[in-house]
Amino acid sequence: MPQTSKKMSRDDSVGSALRLCEEASVYQASEPKPRFIDLFCGIGGFRIAFEKAGGSCVFSSDWDKHSQITYEANFGEKPEGDIHSVPIKNIPKFDVLCAGFPCQPFSIAGVSKKLSLGRKHGFDDERQGNLFFKLAEIINHHRPSAFVLENVKNLKGHDKGRTFQIIHSTLTEQLGYKVYYKIIDAKSVVPQHRERIFIVGFREPRHFEFPEFPEKGPKLGSILDSNVSDKYILTNNLWTYLQNYAKKHQEAGNGFGFGLVSENDTTRTLSARYYKDGSEILVSRGKGMTPRRLAPRECARLMGYPDSFKIPVSDTQAYRQFGNSVVVPVVESIAQQVIQTLSRPSDHRPELVLSFCEDGDSILQDNTAKRVPARYKTKREMMKVAV
Repeated sequence: MPQTSKKMSRDDSVGSALRLCEEASVYQASEPKPRFIDLFCGIGGFRIAFEKAGGSCVFSSDWDKHSQITYEANFGEKPEGDIHSVPIKNIPKFDVLCAGFPCQPFSIAGVSKKLSLGRKHGFDDERQGNLFFKLAEIINHHRPSAFVLENVKNLKGHDKGRTFQIIHSTLTEQLGYKVYYKIIDAKSVVPQHRERIFIVGFREPRHFEFPEFPEKGPKLGSILDSNVSDKYILTNNLWTYLQNYAKKHQEAGNGFGFGLVSENDTTRTLSARYYKDGSEILVSRGKGMTPRRLAPRECARLMGYPDSFKIPVSDTQAYRQFGNSVVVPVVESIAQQVIQTLSRPSDHRPELVLSFCEDGDSILQDNTAKRVPARYKTKREMMKVAV
């Protein structure tokens, strides 16, 4: 198959994943675009997602100079540096705050490494752990209509749940926002098992539903190139080392080791350390052949970035950047729901329909209830079942 045809089919596949929430238009053309700010913006995953959902970016910030290079190459503007150096009052007026705040202080791998080095983690991490409170200051000053935060799954259980409790109480009790959160696995829209927690908040007590995702997603073959440079093939020495390393840990009862995958598989989570040896995602080249790591462009696709996305940095920096990024189709679906929610009256509640108990009696559920029994379904849920 010609290379152009392969790209067209891949773009069609990504496009369908990016349009999961097309039940209604996100905003009317006559209405102003919701303004959002892109904090800890990295290479712009949040920006792509919110712009596709109808938003307009008015401010971005990230301290990493290599991420700034990639961001500027793709969006035509260089993000501000360290958010601590930007006076809060100088941030332009906005409607939605977006932030994938640094996850290393809370991630399983990050915590383990810091403990092994005798360093602090979580909120005690002096460099990154307190950045959440900077977000809280910005929210408190500007009082945006909504915010969307993203972090690693382990944030929910870090420090026996105390870290998340502080975050939740700060957003709800101190700042007064109505907060929703959910752990979402991106494997339904990209061929990667990647669980992240999303925290969505509204200044007004609005009803919000996280988007529904397909049960089955694409497989690795959908993002692989047919021709990849030999430089991405592991050396015999590295492959031998990884096999011996995995064997040693298996014998010790540990789960450490490489992740060897083929076209029909879903990969492990792409990490920022992928540049080191690529061990978490090694692509099989057939029996008896040394596997290879993903090329940067394949990593971009694994995170849901279009092929038009420019990669102006070295492979090492590209691996870091995509490993730290959000999965674009996941965030776009959430962005659509957030902007859709903001477009409705604040007292809007989903329309509930008549359902039936197991004994055949019909019941109409009051939509003000906090919990809806399984036998009662919203109109949206009924439409999903019908489809």
